[in-house]
Amino acid sequence: MRSSYSEQDVTLLLKDISGMVKPQPTEEREKLIQSGRHYSEMLPIEYVPTDRYMEIYEETLKIYSKPVAQAVGRLSDKIMQSRGADVALVSLARAGIPIGILIKRYLKYKYNADVAHYSISIIRGRGIDHNAMSFLLKNYRAEQLLFVDGWIGKGAILRELKKAVEGYEGVSSDIAVVADPANVTELCGTHEDLLIPSSCLNSTVSGLVSRTFFRSDIIGEKDFHGAVFYEELRHADLSYDFIRAIESEFTLSSDIPHIETEGQGIDEVKEIAEKYHIEDINFIKPGIGEATRVLLRRVPWKVLIDERYKDSRELSHLVRLAKEKEVSVEYYPLKHYKCCGIIRKLGDI
Repeated sequence: MRSSYSEQDVTLLLKDISGMVKPQPTEEREKLIQSGRHYSEMLPIEYVPTDRYMEIYEETLKIYSKPVAQAVGRLSDKIMQSRGADVALVSLARAGIPIGILIKRYLKYKYNADVAHYSISIIRGRGIDHNAMSFLLKNYRAEQLLFVDGWIGKGAILRELKKAVEGYEGVSSDIAVVADPANVTELCGTHEDLLIPSSCLNSTVSGLVSRTFFRSDIIGEKDFHGAVFYEELRHADLSYDFIRAIESEFTLSSDIPHIETEGQGIDEVKEIAEKYHIEDINFIKPGIGEATRVLLRRVPWKVLIDERYKDSRELSHLVRLAKEKEVSVEYYPLKHYKCCGIIRKLGDI
């Protein structure tokens, strides 16, 4: 699979399906998803980010580069302590790819460890890419593999991963993430609801690679899951600008305040669902990263912001995006998250 990343940083175990799938606009995809079509059978149209979106991205990068770098350092320390330098990082495409690269680079920076890094696809409701797992298990011992992602919102992918690895003896369902506000794993940089700026953009900060795709007419029995390479967006590629911005803030000591929250984020999501009469909790996207993505990529209905962060600079991009899209912002007493995005049910329009 092609990408704008160097082969020294990551090997993508994906099938290049560029030119084989016609991308669809957001509202069209949303209608199909809400009528029962699986999201992995379609791809969105990806655009060069507008000047407005770039302002938001640059703003979040200034605010979050240092805390993200500290969280990557803390997570990398935990990986070294629990797995050692023999680990093989397996990032979940595509949000996990830049995080896997940052962990790989931090382990080299602090420990002079040169670890392997691959990326594979896992799809909610469809499972993990079996052919990619078979490839990895031919080349590495099961206990060497460590899954990597950006953050945990509700924990849906972690639950998918736990189900998926049951069929692979010796493979751990542990997942290393920068931020875990859902409070479901200790293998994280922080339990704070921390925005990873790469979540604000699509392929232009993810190696020019699409989200992963799985449809039987294009992905054969022996194929890896698919993805598209956006050659036409190369002039707008910020993938290494993001990596360098975080890497420039690396330090040998990762000083992160300890955050302890009772219970798990999924319980809070269920409370929100009950309060707002939302039948499908997949319409609720908790956390700064997920809420930002709802405003940028989906058809949003409402944004909830924790009362304690009403005038916070770190959430100003959300308030501005919501205002532009005429989406209501409600201040709500959240415990695990700083904010939450809720997708509009199109049947209600």
